[in-house]
Amino acid sequence: MSAGPGAGPDSGSTAGRTEGSTGGSTAGSTEGSTAGAVPLRTIVREWGRIGCIGFGGPPAHIALLRKLCVDQRGWLSAEEFEDGIAAANLLPGPASTQLAIFCAWRLAGPLGAVVGGACFILPGLTVILALAALFLAARPPLWIAGAAAGAGAAVPAVAAAAALGLAPASWRRARPARAPSALAGSLSTPAEAPSAPDGSPSDPGGAPSDPGGGPSDSAVSPSDQGGSSAAPAGRRWSRLSHPRLIRSRLTWPRLRWLAYLLLGGAAGALAGEFLVVVLAACGLIEMSIRTAGTQSGGPGEPGISGRLGRLGRLGRLGRPGGPGQPGRPGKPGRPGPPGAILPLALAAPVAAGGLLALVWVAFKVGALSYGGGFVIVPLMQQDAVHTYHWMTGTQFLSAVALGQVTPGPVVQTVAVVGFAAAGLGGGLLAALIAFAPSFAFVLVGAPRFAMLRRNARVQAFLTGAGPAAIGAIAGATIPLALELAHLWQLAVLGLAAAWLLGLRRNVVAAIVGAAGLGVIAVLAGAPLS
Repeated sequence: MSAGPGAGPDSGSTAGRTEGSTGGSTAGSTEGSTAGAVPLRTIVREWGRIGCIGFGGPPAHIALLRKLCVDQRGWLSAEEFEDGIAAANLLPGPASTQLAIFCAWRLAGPLGAVVGGACFILPGLTVILALAALFLAARPPLWIAGAAAGAGAAVPAVAAAAALGLAPASWRRARPARAPSALAGSLSTPAEAPSAPDGSPSDPGGAPSDPGGGPSDSAVSPSDQGGSSAAPAGRRWSRLSHPRLIRSRLTWPRLRWLAYLLLGGAAGALAGEFLVVVLAACGLIEMSIRTAGTQSGGPGEPGISGRLGRLGRLGRLGRPGGPGQPGRPGKPGRPGPPGAILPLALAAPVAAGGLLALVWVAFKVGALSYGGGFVIVPLMQQDAVHTYHWMTGTQFLSAVALGQVTPGPVVQTVAVVGFAAAGLGGGLLAALIAFAPSFAFVLVGAPRFAMLRRNARVQAFLTGAGPAAIGAIAGATIPLALELAHLWQLAVLGLAAAWLLGLRRNVVAAIVGAAGLGVIAVLAGAPLS
């Protein structure tokens, strides 16, 4: 990972083709050749183009950025691009937006990051605000209302598909911090148990050890693929069915994963206003456990007495004399800042209402959301529909659908909520607040992305917050489905679920198709209210 916008991935890397170069690509470029080599007009043109054609959410954005920056222009090496993806996934907020900002920062410095990020965001923001004015009108045309009702009916299925898609990588991430050497030795020879780059054994039940949660999260270990072709089937089955290996697939870290998933699901289904607290709590608990000293377990995984003791100390955070006061152990009357301030910070915007409440909702979306773009749905639904009554449940479903079918990041859904709360100014304000943290994270943190990836506390926090976010997305399907008021919408939901969960097909096609079914239904006389 580069140390700054002017550093290449390594001193011998190839910068590839630069704008305005003659005679094709420039090979053999050294460090410092990339930053500033790409003029701002190129950033405006290329990032604006991706913002206009980036339908399909983060996978489409990442593919377009990779094609531009790595495959076509050679501005970034494949390794550096993958590191950028992994680092963006460690940050709260929209990861694909942060990746777009990072790539522009890498090529043209801080000004390029601001210009590139704005060009990536603005096309979709313009489209979604125009559609919001149409869909949220007091008396929209009948076919528009039908399209909104049909597209909204597919949203619970989209949420379920999003949660399902995120779960496997998060489950693999929840492996023990280090595989027990006795288990590794009893199951395979060194030739059969490949090691991770840092020398630690790979997890026999998941992906190879990659603390960054990056591209290798999608990898599958040889044992998961059925072993090498040289290993007889009997030996492979013997390794897979070994009692200690079976127990390791449901170890204490993965039991915690299931607990975080259930807590997040309960918050998403029943208490969306407290979801930020649940995400933070799960992350802090996991961080505390994984970074604690050992008592009877392996490194990073304390024994049962250590686990219970550590969880007990977590309960004292913020209490007088508790561990929330570094350097003042045992001093009464000085509550720790995290435990004392967080409830007040959460309560203040709720009590104030108005634009301050809108700012708080948008800030939660941009700075406090972990686990993928769709986690914004339970974050916003409670506030937008039930607490402040900015929009009805049906309108909120339409807002989520608009965020899925317009180009650019899914987080732009917050602009529709802002539009419903305070018109065009509210939509622009909500978008500004929601995206500002992404720019700040990259501009301040990009030179330290490599350090961030290696930080054990950050990795541990995300290992806990990730499954809670997935559970919240899955739990949100319940209140979203309860907003459907008509039987024909349930039929559309069933078709969308079959398309997304059964056939595993495209989300945009599902929502557009559901909108078309909604138009047909209302024109044929189906009820809308």
